[in-house]
Amino acid sequence: MRKISSVIASLLILSLVLAACGGSKENTASPSASSPSASPSASPATSPSSETPPDNDPSQLKATISIYYPTPDLVEKRALEDDRIRRFNEVYPNVEILKSDWQYNPNEIGIKMGANEAPTLFNTYATEGKFLAEKGWAADITELFNAYDKKDQLNPILLDQFNIDGKIYAIPQQGYVVGTVLNKKMLDDKGVPVPPLDWTWDDVLSTAKAVAAPGKGISGIAPMGKGNEAGWNWTNFLFEAGGEIQAIEEGKVVAKFNSEAGLKALEFYSKLKEASVIPADWALGWGDAVGAFAQGRTAMVIAGPDGPLDQALNQGGMKPEDLVVYPMPAAAAGGKHTGVLGGDFLVINPNATKEEQYAAFQYAVFDYFTDKGLESIETNIKARKDENKYFVPPVIQYFKQDSEYGLKMKAVYDKYDNVYQYANELMTLLDGKPEAQFNTQEYYAAMTNVIQEVFSKKEVDLKAQLDAAAKSVQEKFYDQIKVE
Repeated sequence: MRKISSVIASLLILSLVLAACGGSKENTASPSASSPSASPSASPATSPSSETPPDNDPSQLKATISIYYPTPDLVEKRALEDDRIRRFNEVYPNVEILKSDWQYNPNEIGIKMGANEAPTLFNTYATEGKFLAEKGWAADITELFNAYDKKDQLNPILLDQFNIDGKIYAIPQQGYVVGTVLNKKMLDDKGVPVPPLDWTWDDVLSTAKAVAAPGKGISGIAPMGKGNEAGWNWTNFLFEAGGEIQAIEEGKVVAKFNSEAGLKALEFYSKLKEASVIPADWALGWGDAVGAFAQGRTAMVIAGPDGPLDQALNQGGMKPEDLVVYPMPAAAAGGKHTGVLGGDFLVINPNATKEEQYAAFQYAVFDYFTDKGLESIETNIKARKDENKYFVPPVIQYFKQDSEYGLKMKAVYDKYDNVYQYANELMTLLDGKPEAQFNTQEYYAAMTNVIQEVFSKKEVDLKAQLDAAAKSVQEKFYDQIKVE
């Protein structure tokens, strides 16, 4: 993955106007995958066809593919997917589509592949490009991509995450930059001033102190404290302090998070604990922290903005004016508001036949850049309005936001008052930085252990904890990697 410089801001400005979607662990506003369920298998790798898929006549394409299907709790998303399946089969009548609600899990993908149980088309997140490509668990779809007539309109910010050595291994869906969502109503009710968007760590701490009511079970901020989410949350502060997770030196991957910047970020977490502004039960995963926010039990939560917004609006009964989305706070005045850049992607199973891979690719991009895609989104917005619910679009779309199609989508959103949209000024502060290229989840897990030490004990030797975590990740994972 390549670093994102400040020049992407102009590409992303409209992204936050279109703003945030999801509201579940399904999307990669959280780094942890949900537990999988049994999924239909792709055809064995031993039976690929050498024939070119009949792309000039969709009615002649014959294949059976299994696709990623939203989990049962995502009723609206399932409705959208069912509509797409119906319309796809009108064009490709001989393609049978099997539904799988297995969600990608880095600890299970090897087992799924080995047992030939992975879906033909499955979801994954931004950190996994290098890993899946090197393991041979993602099909090289460069040929399919190059034949796609809309490829130049795809958002390069997302596409770059699965461009490995010039080859394409996934189809982008949507993305996010981690921010902080704040419950403005909680602050207003206590007469606490709302901090400026160009805020700092000190602003976070002072605001959290002012609104927290530990005796009533109300926290000022709820940083995630269990699962890989904890390490993921903390990494934003590492980046804001100017730190890095890893670096490549003389062909080797070297841990860099036990730096002065890392120590500074960990010291800030220690301050949050000492100030009693985090939940007494701090062992919160993504769903726990976002749920606490939606229930009004914490004033701030750190995540891709889409999840907290969706739950607060559609489950917590809040109104758009109750909520403010902030960039991550700068370590000090004048600093960058760096948040982890992530996203959702669709990967094609390399064990599938050529016909199945072709069908899976066509299904993945079926609604891309089409009027039918716009109509499907508008139908969903209307359905939510009928139910007195809000529609929260993706923070970063698969298409370029300033493109003709991006403007068409914006026009759809502008027609309805139940579409959540961000303020333009937020983008002038947002700074997205990709996750680590190697062993990201293992790094997150190691830092989760450190964070749990900080939150659970007094007088923790922070530097020693960081050094031990870096040593463990280095020896177990990084030392096994050779970078060409």
